[in-house]
Amino acid sequence: MAEDSYYLGNYLKTLTTLPNDVRKNFSGMLSLDERNNDLNTEIEGASQEYLRKVKERHLNPRKRKSEMEKIMKMFHEAKDNSDSKVNLAIQTYELVDKHIRKLDADLAKFESEMKEAGGRLSQTESEDDEKVTEKKLTKKKKKAATKEDDLKKPATAVAPAAIANGSTPSATDIPIVDMPVDPNEPTYCLCQQVSYGEMIGCDNQDCPIEWFHFPCMALTIKPKGKWYCPKCLPMFKKQK
Repeated sequence: MAEDSYYLGNYLKTLTTLPNDVRKNFSGMLSLDERNNDLNTEIEGASQEYLRKVKERHLNPRKRKSEMEKIMKMFHEAKDNSDSKVNLAIQTYELVDKHIRKLDADLAKFESEMKEAGGRLSQTESEDDEKVTEKKLTKKKKKAATKEDDLKKPATAVAPAAIANGSTPSATDIPIVDMPVDPNEPTYCLCQQVSYGEMIGCDNQDCPIEWFHFPCMALTIKPKGKWYCPKCLPMFKKQK
């Protein structure tokens, strides 16, 4: 935004005299037009008077030449005024065109600098994305290593009564897995333990826990259809 203001400010400064210059040139052209209109009227009147006198033979050769020179002088003045008007028009065009070319040049330079800045920004974003990807891969590797260790250990059984009745296990029924916990390792499920064994994800996208252990949820296989954890299930039952 600072660069944008810089270019805009500089360009507006160059425009301060343009309106007055254009107005001055147009006023000059208007004055020349008015003078030529008067000259046309004078030339037309002088020409008619000259022809009348010639027909009536009131002019001798010397006076005839003098009258003709007077008319030609007015013609030359009208031509000079027309040339001056054309020059003013060209000058006005070039004056405006100069500012247009400057604006185009500033815009091209500004766009080039924005593209360059955008490239640097994209490079920074790519580096950040790479760091995020590396962190995710490290996290997945830790989970995979933890699951391998847990598969070698016997899982604690869940209360058989809860499984038989098909009821959702309560917090007291959740088995406590005795394993060392890395303080940096994320925890899941209602048991607040690290990832191990088979896990199931809650289909509520806003679930605060997201992943749950099969044994803690009294599951041996993944249920068909959508599955909601004990915290989210009451909310979705109300919606139905």
